[in-house]
Parts: sequence; C-alpha cells; structure tokens
Amino acid sequence: MLQGNALIEIAAILSLATILGIAGQKLRQPLLIMFLATGILVGPSCFGIIADYHQIELLAHMGIALLLFIVGLKLDVNLIRTTGPVALATGLGQIIFTSAIGFAIAVFLDMSLISAAYVSVALTFSSTIIIVKLLSDKKEIDSLHGQIAVGFLIVQDIAAILALVGLTTFGSTVPGKESVLGSSLLVAAKGLGLLGTVALLMRYALPRLTRRLASSQEMLTLFAIAWAVFLSVVGELLGFSKEVGAFLAGISLASTDYRDAIGARLTTLRDFLLLFFFIDLGARLEWSTVNSQVGVSVLFSLFVLVGNPLIVLAIMGAMGYRRRTGFLAGLTVAQISEFSLIVAAVGLSMGHITQETMGLITLVGVVTIFVSTYMILYSGNLYRLLAGPLKLFERRTPYREAAADSLQEGSSVDVILVGLGNYGSALAEYLLRRQKVVIGVDFDPGVLGRWRSRGISVLYGDMGDPEIHEQLPLSKARWVVSTVRSKELNLALVQHLKNRGYGGNVAVTAASQKEADLFQAVGVRVVFRPFIDAAEQAADALTHSMEFLPETVNWPIAFREVRIQSEAAVAGQTIRNIPLRSMTGVSILAISRAGRVYYDPLPDFQVYPGDRLVIMGLPEELKEAETMLNQLKINGDVVSADRFELADLNVSDDSELLGRTLADLRFRQKYGVTIVGIQRGNDQITTVSPLERLLSGDRLLVIGTTGPIERLKREEPL
Repeated sequence: MLQGNALIEIAAILSLATILGIAGQKLRQPLLIMFLATGILVGPSCFGIIADYHQIELLAHMGIALLLFIVGLKLDVNLIRTTGPVALATGLGQIIFTSAIGFAIAVFLDMSLISAAYVSVALTFSSTIIIVKLLSDKKEIDSLHGQIAVGFLIVQDIAAILALVGLTTFGSTVPGKESVLGSSLLVAAKGLGLLGTVALLMRYALPRLTRRLASSQEMLTLFAIAWAVFLSVVGELLGFSKEVGAFLAGISLASTDYRDAIGARLTTLRDFLLLFFFIDLGARLEWSTVNSQVGVSVLFSLFVLVGNPLIVLAIMGAMGYRRRTGFLAGLTVAQISEFSLIVAAVGLSMGHITQETMGLITLVGVVTIFVSTYMILYSGNLYRLLAGPLKLFERRTPYREAAADSLQEGSSVDVILVGLGNYGSALAEYLLRRQKVVIGVDFDPGVLGRWRSRGISVLYGDMGDPEIHEQLPLSKARWVVSTVRSKELNLALVQHLKNRGYGGNVAVTAASQKEADLFQAVGVRVVFRPFIDAAEQAADALTHSMEFLPETVNWPIAFREVRIQSEAAVAGQTIRNIPLRSMTGVSILAISRAGRVYYDPLPDFQVYPGDRLVIMGLPEELKEAETMLNQLKINGDVVSADRFELADLNVSDDSELLGRTLADLRFRQKYGVTIVGIQRGNDQITTVSPLERLLSGDRLLVIGTTGPIERLKREEPL
C-alpha cells in the first residue's frame, strides 16, 4: 500500500520520527541521532518504507540550502578578516595531515593505492550540515570556535569539489578527458565568476530589492527562500556543492537591514526540512557489506574521532589560540561527512573501489557521526576532563585571543558581566549609565568588538572554563553577574568562584522558579528571571495605571503616566534639577520603579531610565511635559508602602476652616495631602493659590497616600 504513494510514505516517516523523537527526549538523547535512526528504520535494511527517494531528497536539499543560507546570513563580513586566515590554515592543514596519515594507514592495511586514496579522501571531510546544526542548537555558531569551524568546513567543501574532480579524472580511460590541472582551473574560474557576480548583486541590486520587498513579510520570506535555493542550484550546476551556493546566498544578504527578520522567520522551516536530510542520510546507508569491515572500521573511526581533533588542536595552538578554542573547534571534524559517502559512491560506480571499501567508508561514517554528536554536545564536560593534558597544545601566551581582550587596570570593578547577548547588553547599558565599572565576558568576537569600540573592558572566554577566572580581577569585583540561561554553566560558575575564594556577590539568570530556588540554595545572592520579571513589571504598570489614574473624576485636571526612555538626556538628575513645573506647570506625583511606587518623591530623588512618572496638570500641559521628560534622563531611591488615592470632600457650614487661606491652614504639612482643585458652585478652580480662602459649600478634590486620606476622612476637620 505504501509503494508509490509519496504522501503515505511521508506520513509514515514523520510518524516514526515523532515517536523516536519523543523516546529520545525521554532518554535524553540528541534528536539528530533519533532522526538518523529513523532513516535507518525506514530504509531498505529494515522496514523498506521508502520506495522513491526523490521526494525525500528534494526536501533534504531544501533544508541544506536554508541551513547554510542562515549561517551565511549571520556572518559578519568584517570577521572574515580575523577568522579567515585561521580557517584557511586549519582547513588546509587538517586536509593535508588527515589525508596523508589516512593514506598511510590504508596502505599499511594492504589496500590498493586507488582504494587507499578514496579512503583517505573520505576520512578528510567533515559534515558541514551536521556541525552547523549542532552548533546552532548549542547557540555556539557565533562563538569564536564556531566561526572558525564554519570557516574551515567551507574550505573543506571547496577542497572536496577539487578532490572529486581529481578522483573522477584519475584512473579514467575515457579518451580526450580533461587533465586534473585543466579541470581544477576550470572550477577555479567558475568560482571566481560566481563570487564576482554575487559581489555585484550585493553592491547594486540586493539592498534595493530587499527594501522594496520589506513592506510585506511574506514576500521578503519568499524571496529569501527562493534566493537560497536558487544559488544552491547554481553552485551545484557550476561544479560546486549546494552548500557553497546557499552559503554565498546568505552572505549576500548579511549586510542588509533585514537579515535578523529573515533568519527568525526561516529557522523553524529549516529545522523541519533538515529532518528529511538526516532521514535520507540514514536510509541510504548500505549495510550489506559492512560485516567483514568491522575491525578495520574501528581503527579508522578512532583515527577520525581522536586524530582529526588533535590535528586541528595542534594547528590552532601553533597559531596562538587557547587550547579550549582549539579543542572545541577540533571536535567539529571528528566525523566523516555525507560528501564522503558521495565520493565513495562515485568511486564504486566508476569501478575504482569495491563493495567492501564502500562498506568500510559507510560503517566509519555511521560510527563517527553517532559518536561525534555526543562529543560535541558534551564538549564542555570533555574539556574539563582533558584540560590538563591539553596544555601541550597551547602557547605560553595565546596571543591571538589575548588580542581580543581589553581588560583595563583599575582600582575596583563593580560588575563582571558574563554574557553580552541581548539581555546582557541591555543590562550593561543601564549599569554604565549609572556610572558603574563593568567588565564584559563573552565568546562572540563581534559582540566584544562592539563593546571594545566604546572603551569598555572585555575578555574573550567562557566562564565554564576554570582558567578564564585567572584573567579576571575577582579580588576587586563587587559582583559577578551571569546573564547566560544555562543551569549547568551557572552552577559551574558558582563552584569555580567558591574554589577561588571569591568573596563578592553573585547574580545569575534562571529560566524557571525551580532553577531560581536551586541557585539560591548554593549561595547566589540575586537571581534574574527575565521573562517572569518582564511580565511582572508589565502587570505592575498596567495595574498601577488602572488603580491610580482616575477615569470618572469630572475635572479639567488630568493625570498621565510617562515612562522615561533609555536615551533620555538628563540621566542622574534629581527632581529639583528637572524644571518641569516652571516650564510646563505640571507636577510629579509619584514614580513607579520595578514594581514599587514612590509617592511624593522628594526634590533630591533621582530618576532612572525605565521609571514611570505619574504627572498631574492641565491636559494640554501633559503632552508638553511628556515630550520634555523624554528629552531628559533619570536615577534614585525613596520608600513608601502606600498608594495614591483621590478624595472629594465638602466644606461644611460650621467648619473651623471657613475663611482661612490655604497658606494659613498649611494643609499639605498638617494633613499630608494636596488640594488639586476646588468646586465652588458652577466654577472649577484648577490652579489653587495659597491665598485662596475656603468658603462654605466648597468641594475640595484632594490627593494623597492612603493613610493621610483615611485620617482626613475620620477627623473631618471640614
């Protein structure tokens, strides 16, 4: 029933992938592994559900195109200047050493020269698709080791094309076949032509086109998908891989203003389509000839899993990188790629290698992909285990990364801030506006560069690495703050600080209340809960406005709540120094901050960005006051537990206050409330003079905190 019905095939595949995915989550196994297992189960070796690979292959190709497109989209072209040389050196160095050692091992095992050549080439190339997916899932694609890894994987892809040209030409008996040199030169010429065309489009066409399409999110997304798939096809037609074409498509849009919007909308679609890539990869694995190659495959698998990372580690260490960066980048080459299987299949079809050699490469691919996935996912634990022996691969002064650091000598540090993403950068901004001394720690070179350009001390590193603490002035820091939302990293950070005898305060970020309780149990002083805190403050703002701002009082006096923007120009000014009343006639009644309301703020009260000011005045004055306030800037501290209330009180015929002026009565000083208006017959007095005398029948509109209002009602002096 399944045979020939593509819809039923895909429904069965998706159902099985869902079941295995749920099982993987329960067993805490990577989804990538479960999807590969799905492919193996639906392939000819097990259930044989897939009858026609074309539909699965088409979806897989689109997923690959979108994956590499998004990677290119996020690439800062300015970083190529810094990571390009190491990517080129590491990529070429790893290719040379891996192929040479792999060839020697194959020859030692009595393989023929051409079979040894195919095996050595297969061992050389790593899976760009799998690595980028894993790094993206771990949110390490923008880290230094992630950017270097993507760089040398692209170098590998280009080298793989040239290797395929050479292998298909080598040993061919077809007359008139082009030479290896001629074929390579032709590929190089096509590559330069493609790069030149894309560069011209980047300069003259794509910015205008994206601006025009940006008015419709749907059209912008459709164009992005079409552009990624189109250049992917162009790259393949020109003799390059689809990965190279899609990557160039992303780079071509990386400098536009819409790259973040495009990337955000395509991420979910990318993840869905990549499911078919892993299923296709698992389904195509040939198991019929692997039994006789188990022993040899173990040897080659160990070489790929251990030897390849060591080669990258040695090259990057010699170039001046820290051993942690080299180790994490090296783990990304600890498997062979789907391209290795393609190379082997081409060799088999041309009669260059036997089914046994094909089976050997297939088995090495399966083993290394499975094992390396776990190695990358648990790279932090692996590094902590091997950090000591890996010192052999680090220079005494790792000058490449030391150049990224800009720690400035100083007498004290207020905050060491770990993580300069969106949340961390916003926190740093507010701390700096409060004149705090901040040192930033992050593993994204682009982020560090932006903060360094502003003269802020920064350090490249990951606080999960114990050695990074040796470079920080912990003895001078009052606070160590982590904005990274990782329970494991934050717990490791707290433990490292304790081990070093850090005596200051620690603040970390929790994703849930359960994590917050755990952090507090291990001695964390403050726990940030970004989503909960933001929701709570939003509710406070809404509730405060509902409860405080009057809606039914029939007075020409109005009230408004104004939020002070982050770019207000008078940050740090006190209320005394803000000429609001003199210039607009508007008064500040209260200031709301982080869920607390400060009533009747004193003249020395400072206002911070983000504060919400309750102001009172004539309606036409409030708009002017709001504009004026947000040309200013604000900071402070006062405490009150009450909330404001409005009261409407009558002056009786026998009141002891009759005939006395407000100045004589000292109403505010005596009763703690403010008279904001007087209703006298049909007249409404909105600008109340201190010389105004109270008359029988007057209705006073007074405002004050709950306590004074209640006392005034009880004592009934009126």
